[in-house]
Amino acid sequence: MLSGARRVADASIFDPWRAAGSLQKNIVGAVLFAAVALIPALGAYGVEFGDMPPRPSDLFAVLLTLAQCLPLAMRVNRPGISLVLVSSAFAAHQLLGYPPTIAGLGLFVAVYSVGRHQREWRAVVAGLGIVGYVGLAVAMSLSGSPDQPFDFATFFVVVAAAWAVGAGARALAVSRLAQQRLLAEAALSEERARIARELHDIVTHHVTAMVVQADAAQFIAPPPSGRLGESLAAISGTGRRALGELRYLLGTIDPGEPVSLPLAGSVEEIVATASSLGMPVSLVETGEPRELAGSVRLAMYRVVQESLTNARKHAPGSLSTVNIHHGTDAITVEVMTAPASSPVPGRFRAGRGIRGLEARVGLLGGELYAGPGTDGGFRVTAHIPTRSEQ
Repeated sequence: MLSGARRVADASIFDPWRAAGSLQKNIVGAVLFAAVALIPALGAYGVEFGDMPPRPSDLFAVLLTLAQCLPLAMRVNRPGISLVLVSSAFAAHQLLGYPPTIAGLGLFVAVYSVGRHQREWRAVVAGLGIVGYVGLAVAMSLSGSPDQPFDFATFFVVVAAAWAVGAGARALAVSRLAQQRLLAEAALSEERARIARELHDIVTHHVTAMVVQADAAQFIAPPPSGRLGESLAAISGTGRRALGELRYLLGTIDPGEPVSLPLAGSVEEIVATASSLGMPVSLVETGEPRELAGSVRLAMYRVVQESLTNARKHAPGSLSTVNIHHGTDAITVEVMTAPASSPVPGRFRAGRGIRGLEARVGLLGGELYAGPGTDGGFRVTAHIPTRSEQ
């Protein structure tokens, strides 16, 4: 019980810290580092560079000490700015000969942070850092520093090592992220394959049964005539087309299956099928029809198919007019449905089918509008470029 209570207490204490962002954590760390740096007894663990003539500590020395600590709060979000502030304070502190403090270690933290977190202008920041260091070494030499070029070079190697460690940590993090992305893509591919198998087992079975029964009804029963025969033929043809498109869908989901663009049926077939099911629909084509690329033809087919399906669902019995204009560099498809004489309960809202059409047409560089028509009905208009597809 005591151990359980201790775990609960630990969780309640550390949860806010775990939930805090990197900026909040670095602010706390920078403030604590500044507080520790102001303890005179820890000066022996500080950084002394240049052996400049000593100067007693004063208020300006305290400000320079804080300036080497507090900017580390930005070491992840703004590593370049953090390095500029910390290195400038470090240079001034060393050049003026103030007593060493542990705050000098902030320079190495800032340099490491640039190597680890700087995303852009990395070479520029590194170049400016080298120029700044050379300038500091020259200024110290002119101000009476007894250090030799070898001493300055040694300190530079130590600073450069801090940057190299940060750059190595960044490269390792990028490699791990890429590996995680590959694992996620592999898991996604496996899930797609599983969905494809499930889709094949469930949907294909039922659609095939529907087609078989529709075909059997035309041979077992007395020869159907009129509307009944047309309906059975429409069911059989629609089912076979659905099976072909389903195989294409499974091929796009499961990379192990060959993927080929399905041959879209003609708009005339959609209109004829809708008419055979008792739906009043007319087709008007203008312009000069030309050979279209498969993606454009399929997009046009889907626009008419989805529009007539929605019309049959939400405005049964209302006249739908399909207008297709073949332009020189684009094809315009417009499906207008008259207002429903007896509205279906529930307000029509653009669903997954319309959103899918918008994405499909958009990928071809076109535009799609779906909304109320001027007569109170519903209108779907797609403008699909064809010049780039020729």
